[in-house]
Amino acid sequence: MALQMIKIAQECLPKYLQVARVTHQKEVELCIAPGGILPVMDFLKLHHRTQFTNIVDIAGMDVPQRTNRFEIIYNLLSIRHNARIRVKTYTDENTPIDSIVPVFKGADWYEREIWDMFGVIFKGHPDLRRILTDYGFEGHPFRKDFPLTGYEEVRFDEEMRNIVYEPVELPQEFRKFELSPTWEQFPAYKQAAEEPEKIESGEQGATTEKK
Repeated sequence: MALQMIKIAQECLPKYLQVARVTHQKEVELCIAPGGILPVMDFLKLHHRTQFTNIVDIAGMDVPQRTNRFEIIYNLLSIRHNARIRVKTYTDENTPIDSIVPVFKGADWYEREIWDMFGVIFKGHPDLRRILTDYGFEGHPFRKDFPLTGYEEVRFDEEMRNIVYEPVELPQEFRKFELSPTWEQFPAYKQAAEEPEKIESGEQGATTEKK
């Protein structure tokens, strides 16, 4: 079933598909060009050979070493075919990516969470605002360059009977965060691979990998 799904993607989505593979857990994984997120999602949901009608989750990942540091991962489920598929795409800090809410209404809060935590902008989202942090919160906590201590302390003041925001006061030695020594513990992040090369047209075929 996994290889069949890859074949369908290669036949029907050559313009946007960059990498197609089966992971070691026998899951289908597609990496697509950012500009193809809406047509790819529309195809996977509506085509009779796929019918991935359920959006299970959308996740974000920050790899600062990459030019397009943010990876967005979409997990879809086809009840009809009892199959799952993972779709990955990428963007940087300033380039918006299309919201898939017009295709999957359930993506609304997932995209709000990724905006809140990573700062990824979803173009066309009907209500793109913070969902987990406070509305006055500064920064995006899941970015690797966000300080572990944050910028403000939030507490309830008994005398004022209200929420109080105060700057975090810590010694500079504690606040300094070295990114590279910490992440050297994880081999996969020592030399993070760049995202697949963009494919502008369907003349170039997608590659197929099997792990």
